[in-house]
Amino acid sequence: MRLERAVDSYLRHISIERGLSENTVAAYRRDLSGYVAWLGEQSIVESSDVTPALVGSFIADRAAAQPPMAASSLARLQSSVRGLHRFLAREGIENVDPSTKLRPPKQPRRLPKALTIDQVERLLDASGPLPQDAAPGELTGLRDRALLEMLYATGARVSEIVQLDVDDVAHGDVLRVRGKGAKERIVPVGSYARAAVEAYLTRARPELSRRGRATPRLFLGARGAPLSRQSAWLVIHSAAERAQLSTHVSPHTLRHSFATHLLQGGADVRVVQELLGHASVATTQIYTYVSVDALRDVYATSHPRAR
Repeated sequence: MRLERAVDSYLRHISIERGLSENTVAAYRRDLSGYVAWLGEQSIVESSDVTPALVGSFIADRAAAQPPMAASSLARLQSSVRGLHRFLAREGIENVDPSTKLRPPKQPRRLPKALTIDQVERLLDASGPLPQDAAPGELTGLRDRALLEMLYATGARVSEIVQLDVDDVAHGDVLRVRGKGAKERIVPVGSYARAAVEAYLTRARPELSRRGRATPRLFLGARGAPLSRQSAWLVIHSAAERAQLSTHVSPHTLRHSFATHLLQGGADVRVVQELLGHASVATTQIYTYVSVDALRDVYATSHPRAR
């Protein structure tokens, strides 16, 4: 089969049958487009002509590229290539899988960076006024406060928050979140976030909505269109600057902080896994290292014979 056709078939498979997210499929498409282009430079255009040596050479070529690829990017690239050839072999399109000897690179354990509770409160205060303090006509401030309160209260990804519809928050103290692979999960919402969203819905969103076309999306931009991930990132970045936080703050920082603070407060790791929407508890367990490091710091600075 022609390589371009093979890639198209595989991408349809992971999108429709496996239900992977649009972002994941787009990343695999980029990886495999580069793979097919590289094979074309070696005069390989048919999937049946790909050998283990060629697969290994491609990965080695990418690993030696300058600037070097991040270990996570190289691991995803290998996953894309392995997935393609495994799919072709499983479907009977090819008799042999030339990628079976690929081994993912060992990735360094990187602990997620979480804000302290005090830093989170400074960030939220800088994002916009509390509902009772908002001046008449305050629109984007109420929206930004509601956005950040929701991100921290639920631990949701920014892509999940900007995809929320108004109906999704109409269930009292719980939120229905659509995560990766179109999987839904229910997440509780605290009183601060509920109050911020209610103020935004009643005092800001109606005016923002009148500025654009009708949309069910919860968070709207200044012209009434659905708020994008990039705009949400700018909201967070601006709030972090106003809060004078020295550490880098991204939408994922609030997700990390949500998980870390829950575990520090005594939450079970499997409960946190469910709230974050992780498929495996192993993904969630990285946050336990953050808490252990915090314990070490307290011990080292507090115990008279720690050093």
